[in-house]
Amino acid sequence: MDFQSAHQELVSQTLPQYETNAAFLERLRQGHPPLPGQVTSLLLALKVIHSGLRGDTALNRELAHALFLVAYESRNLFESGRAAGVSWPPLLDQDLERLAIAAYRIFTDAPSENK
Repeated sequence: MDFQSAHQELVSQTLPQYETNAAFLERLRQGHPPLPGQVTSLLLALKVIHSGLRGDTALNRELAHALFLVAYESRNLFESGRAAGVSWPPLLDQDLERLAIAAYRIFTDAPSENK
């Protein structure tokens, strides 16, 4: 996956103007778990974006919005669903934490975890 593909994957899974019914955040809004491989694809996209932006001092607004949504809105939707009685997959909580950490590393230009 190259940087442009990673960027497109992230925005298509998070930003309302690009989402479909199968998009990551839209599934969470509907009280459905992510599709198989969806979290893995997002984590890979975030890793590629992180590598591609290392040392940059600014993020474009669309990317920053998508990063915010994948880190913050996904957690809110998870907690709202939990409060409403949605039975989420057992590992989704940890997956959302991994997504938030990956987004945080991009915002802070922190080194990746495997360095």
